[in-house]
Amino acid sequence: MSVHPDADPMTSEPYAGLARTFDSAAELYERARPGYPERLFADLAASTGLRTAGARVLEVGTGTGQATRGLLGRGWRVVTLEPGRELAAVARRVLAGRGDVEVVVSPFERWAAGAREPFDLVFAATSWHWLDPRVAYRRAAELLRPGGHLAIVATEHVSPPGGDDFFRHVQRIYDEVGMGDGQDGPKPPEAIPAPDVAAIGGSGFFAQPIVHRYVWSQDYTAEEYLTLLSTYSGHIAASPRQRETLFTAIRDLIAARPSATVRKHYLNLLQIARRVG
Repeated sequence: MSVHPDADPMTSEPYAGLARTFDSAAELYERARPGYPERLFADLAASTGLRTAGARVLEVGTGTGQATRGLLGRGWRVVTLEPGRELAAVARRVLAGRGDVEVVVSPFERWAAGAREPFDLVFAATSWHWLDPRVAYRRAAELLRPGGHLAIVATEHVSPPGGDDFFRHVQRIYDEVGMGDGQDGPKPPEAIPAPDVAAIGGSGFFAQPIVHRYVWSQDYTAEEYLTLLSTYSGHIAASPRQRETLFTAIRDLIAARPSATVRKHYLNLLQIARRVG
């Protein structure tokens, strides 16, 4: 399967249509999707200078609040945009009582800020790749105060030395059901560049970004891993026959392992840039 957790292994077409698939799996999304390392938010605060409570943050792509929790944990005031109504409803429920947060159902590119003050930070966690880059960087700059920051988190599935070889072996099954991506499993973390650095710096709206990298892992039982896969756009969009064949084979592979689990390694890349001009 594709190394990107939201990528579609079946097509190279633009993501606009696939982005809508997440809303059909909102409750699963909340159950299965992992959060982000606490040190990512500590580095975000240090690199932007937003070390005190009350900073104004606009989050792009709430999901069900996996990253929003970390923003609220810093004491920041968060407006978070989620185009999916079901995802937004779950986010409102799970974020209630966690801090100063407003969940708005809207795509980022068309959201009207009205009379709101400019934001200190525009933040996107594993969501920026769904946006139209011809609009997104300009829109982020417009919504930021002078000297404010844009922070984009990209997430990749990686295989560090000693990583689980399950993901190399499972490629055969993806190929057999027509969902292969031509890769021989996930890449090592050091082979993954920060994907948005060139576009951020070349946009004309932001200084050259700094990058922080975080590698961590999570263990899944067969059912936990299949629930996670059920939240990925390419798997949601697959045919029922493809999913049934794929999921049955994956369940059997994991059940046959001595641990009856699989260990997935994630790479988060935090890219932070100051608004210029």
